[in-house]
Amino acid sequence: MHDFAKLPLLLKELRLATIRNLWEPFARQALEENWPPDRYLAILCEHEIDARLQKKLKRNLKQAQLPAGKALSTFDFSHAPTLNKAKIQDLADNTAWVNNKENLLIFGPSGVGKTHLAAAIAYGLIERGIRVLLTSTTALVQKLQAARQQLCLPQTLAKMDSYQVLILDDIGYVRKDEAETHVLFELIAHRYESGSLIVTANQPFSEWDSIFADTTMTVAAIDRLVHHATIIEIVSESYRRTHCRHNK
Repeated sequence: MHDFAKLPLLLKELRLATIRNLWEPFARQALEENWPPDRYLAILCEHEIDARLQKKLKRNLKQAQLPAGKALSTFDFSHAPTLNKAKIQDLADNTAWVNNKENLLIFGPSGVGKTHLAAAIAYGLIERGIRVLLTSTTALVQKLQAARQQLCLPQTLAKMDSYQVLILDDIGYVRKDEAETHVLFELIAHRYESGSLIVTANQPFSEWDSIFADTTMTVAAIDRLVHHATIIEIVSESYRRTHCRHNK
């Protein structure tokens, strides 16, 4: 078989899908414009790499399970004037805190945009190659409980290590049940200095005894979370209630 005819088969075998689709039109352009071979090869490789990055980004966005439309551009900072917008933007743009296995804790009453803010930061991180998963804390705790009953909790926790950032949304809704709070503590302990957590909470730390089964566990959990952490407090009235009043 002539090399020209073999090339698509070879590229398919090598899983170079983008190059397989583009090598012919770029070959014609290279001949017309008298490109050197290294330029032709470099351009094909650049397109292959870009296509793979876009595919990875799309896959990571899907796996992250972020709510649609919750970008920083759609967050109403005027409703929460105490927030440092530049700091929030930096958390989304700069991955250093994730690389350093630091945490982000977002506090505020219900309806002020804690989940929106966490998701918006996550969107920015994903665009920079960070793998993220957002989950309600209650749902995750139930999953971990099931794993413990099946004697595979360590393996389940290890699987979550593939996510550089794990978002525990609404941690305060976990029931004060020994089994639930124990696996939640195990998750926090497992992630300590090994992976970043973003935690959203309605209650301040002083009320976290309502989450964990005993004071000792509460103190230990808080200690692990706040070490190497950025803490953001949203001081505002519920956006949903305000929006409802304005629309009456």
